[in-house]
Amino acid sequence: MIENIILIIIGIGFGLAIGYIVAKLIEKNKATILLRNTKKEALTIIKEAKVEAEAIKKDKILQAKEKFIELKSEHEKVIIARDKKIADAEKRVRDKESQVSQELDKNKKLNQELTFKISDYDKKIDFLERKNEEIIKLHRKQVEHLEAISGLSPDDAKKELVASLKEEAKTDAMSFIQETIEEAKLTAQQEARKVILNTIQRVGVEQTVENCVSVFNIESDDVKGRIIGREGRNIRALESETGVEIIVDDTPEAIILSCFDPVRREIARLSLHKLVTDGRIHPARIEEVVKKTEKQIQQEIIEIGKRTVIDLGIHGLHPELIKTIGRMKYRSSYGQNLLQHSREVANLCGLMAAELGLNAKLAKRAGLLHDIGKVPETESELPHALLGMEWAQKFNENEEVCNAIGAHHDEIEMKSLIAPIVQVCDAISGARPGARRQVLDSYIQRLKDLEDIAFGFTGVQKAYAIQAGRELRVIVESEKVNDAKASELSFNISQKIQNDMTYPGQVRVTVIRETRAVNIAK
Repeated sequence: MIENIILIIIGIGFGLAIGYIVAKLIEKNKATILLRNTKKEALTIIKEAKVEAEAIKKDKILQAKEKFIELKSEHEKVIIARDKKIADAEKRVRDKESQVSQELDKNKKLNQELTFKISDYDKKIDFLERKNEEIIKLHRKQVEHLEAISGLSPDDAKKELVASLKEEAKTDAMSFIQETIEEAKLTAQQEARKVILNTIQRVGVEQTVENCVSVFNIESDDVKGRIIGREGRNIRALESETGVEIIVDDTPEAIILSCFDPVRREIARLSLHKLVTDGRIHPARIEEVVKKTEKQIQQEIIEIGKRTVIDLGIHGLHPELIKTIGRMKYRSSYGQNLLQHSREVANLCGLMAAELGLNAKLAKRAGLLHDIGKVPETESELPHALLGMEWAQKFNENEEVCNAIGAHHDEIEMKSLIAPIVQVCDAISGARPGARRQVLDSYIQRLKDLEDIAFGFTGVQKAYAIQAGRELRVIVESEKVNDAKASELSFNISQKIQNDMTYPGQVRVTVIRETRAVNIAK
């Protein structure tokens, strides 16, 4: 490539030289021709001047001379310009030649340096390749040596390393989680409040389980005929006045009263008791007794409401709210008597509010009224929490109390600390073992599911769901589970229960690990 460039440059220089010589020859020829023409013209002018007149001969000669001088000067100017151009061209050619020579010198030096570097690079590559081969051989020898020592293949060793790293990472993570939880319990005020709320002792009270059916006992089956009456007129009148279905069947010495409304069912039961005791059973007497019993029940409802608020130390309630509280005695929620439940929630709210330094009386008031929406006099499509809040607002209850009633099932936003207290106490009362009935099959299945979750983890030997499903005790194999893994296992089981199961209250997961050494003396 460089040789071709040199040949091209030499060719260009040779061509320029030839062009210069040819240009010189052409210019000389032109000058010669011009001189010849000028002389001829001068001679012609002279001849013509001699012919025309002798007088003007001298003038013509002078004009010819002047013309000659002028042409000569122009010719000299042209020659000088031509020479200058040629000199400039020669100078540029020389400059190009010098530049080309300098570039050639640089290229030679670069070629030499590049050749040296390439050779040096090749040597280094060869050296590195030899070293790499030596390293690979040493690595193979080390791997073979380690395989011979450990008796494991590389894949098995990798698997064991990954498993050990996973176990170590899990242990470290569990330690970090436990430390974080302990620190939060000690330092965070919110966590302290939760601890107080979760550690208050649950209150156990006698529960009155209400059904949709009441049984009215009679002394003999002869009374059944009198209650039914001629062609069933007495029983029809009683059902019409009370709104309760009266079932007279083959059950000995018993009559069944069926109605979803416990108040109407209680009115029918008391009316039957009065009619049987009096002995006069006919439609007119039935109507009279039922009306008197209704008044008696309404008065009893008011008295129950008054006694309840007095026992709890709550003052200033509207009479309609007191009446509503009394009606709670004849209502049940999941088999739990509503009045007993509300009293229990009120007591718990007072205790918790006192522990937290809040208004205990206001909290107790909200706890008592939180379920008043469950005893409506007329049917409503609103949830019982919102309906109870509307009633409380209607009778000018405190805004915090109204908010606690409406928010205890998260239908609205909680705006005071009393609201979460009422919610927690409601959950505590309803979730306490024995407070509410459950279907036996679903209850047994929940306990079995708890135990099955524990058996799903490695190292679990036995699992027992105790305290009505409130605690899960897990016994692990000491050889497979160490102390750190026991804490991790407890956390993982609790998370699995929390994510996979639905249950009231809390479930405590206790992992037990013990080591036994047994020897026999003979």
